[in-house]
Amino acid sequence: MFRVRWFNAGIIILSASALFWACAKDFVTGKRRLVLVSEAQELAMGQQSDPAVVAEYGVYDDAKLAAYVDGIGQSMVKVSHRPTLKFTFRLMDSPVVNAFALPGGYVYFTRGILAHFNDEAELAGVMGHEIGHVTAQHGVEQATKQQLAGIGLLAGTVLSADFRRYSDQAQQALGLIFLKFSRDDETESDKLGVEYSTKAGFDAQHMARFFRTISRITEQAGGGPPTFLSTHPNPDNREQNVGALAREWQQKVPGPKGGTDRAAYLHRIDGIVYGDDPRQGFVENGYFYHPGLKFQFSVPSGWQLANQPTQVQMINAEKNAAIQFSLAKGTSAQEAAQTFAQESQAQVGRSGATQVNGMRAYMLISDVQTQDGGTLRLLSYFIERDGNIYVFHGYTTAALFDSQAPALERVMKSFDQLRNQAALTKQPRRVKIMTVDQAGDLRTVLTHAGMKSEELDELAILNGMYLTDRLERGALVKVVR
Repeated sequence: MFRVRWFNAGIIILSASALFWACAKDFVTGKRRLVLVSEAQELAMGQQSDPAVVAEYGVYDDAKLAAYVDGIGQSMVKVSHRPTLKFTFRLMDSPVVNAFALPGGYVYFTRGILAHFNDEAELAGVMGHEIGHVTAQHGVEQATKQQLAGIGLLAGTVLSADFRRYSDQAQQALGLIFLKFSRDDETESDKLGVEYSTKAGFDAQHMARFFRTISRITEQAGGGPPTFLSTHPNPDNREQNVGALAREWQQKVPGPKGGTDRAAYLHRIDGIVYGDDPRQGFVENGYFYHPGLKFQFSVPSGWQLANQPTQVQMINAEKNAAIQFSLAKGTSAQEAAQTFAQESQAQVGRSGATQVNGMRAYMLISDVQTQDGGTLRLLSYFIERDGNIYVFHGYTTAALFDSQAPALERVMKSFDQLRNQAALTKQPRRVKIMTVDQAGDLRTVLTHAGMKSEELDELAILNGMYLTDRLERGALVKVVR
């Protein structure tokens, strides 16, 4: 349905009844340690959460590329500290540059990160890092620490825990994806990534090089959290540390190391969708359009939008008001509003039937309690369309509600059938591999290929190069068409 642009997130902790005290052996170090999750429960955590991940992102429709990623992953599992654990590797349909792992052997790569790799060794290095989180049971350790601290549940989004509280319950499982691992966990996974990729025959120096790409993406985004680094704290010297580890492991495991053929990798990703897929929703000229479901609504100027498969979220520049759009439960707008009020224990101030562009709707103003004891005031519109109930929840504080309500209501009342016919035929941008026909620096090559000046810095990062780097005739370069 919708697609993620960027987000922060949290972690779900199993209830105390599902945990038990145990002193287990660390698969990596061999030392004994205190954990509250058995191995069977660890496997169940991944199995139960995987469907929610698939629903949230969607699986990228390229069986050949998915098999390629799985093949690399399975080869590296064999040299890991848990070679008998069944791993599942998935390629997700998201533009976010990210890779993540769930406890129990579920590892996910987005098409966004695959587009930014420039050879197989970079992919293998990140793959080893994610496998390392699983083999070292970092998710289990974090669950134990949170349980011992009595935290219970900590869920977050690009907006805040308050806004996610009212999302579909299945999405709570997604908190497992975004474990905020400690600096020590990340360092250990870096070490394991180097070890596993080296043992599997890859040049781990290229793993170090990819951290430079990640840093450049983050800098380009203004230091925000839209990438791999949102869930992987990044020490300034991480590239250097991984490089040093690679040299050490290459001495321990001598012999030629592969995966460095850039051309071979680029041919594999030729045609991969780049950025948001407009067929699953996009923003243009102040409107959010969804060609698949054939609806549209306005997006206020200056608001940030996160487009997910199960919901769209928007937040204003001041970060004191937000809107969440999703499907609601019920067979009518009024029933959906009543169900929401009951399940969220909302104190309803005003409500009533209305219409939005000829569609039956139900409006609700209510106060809901946040997890930290605060109060949010909501303006909600439940709208009936094509057998579905769509809902807008506009959030702000009670003190700001009167000033924010007009902007919230304008968005909700703009919901309509898709009237921009051009949106129905809009196609996604794709990475295309181009052969350089005349030597020159990257800037010149991209400009001659028809790339716009405002795209050049992004394309340089995509190619793992700088605009001043020289390319010889016959070299391959990524462009976006």
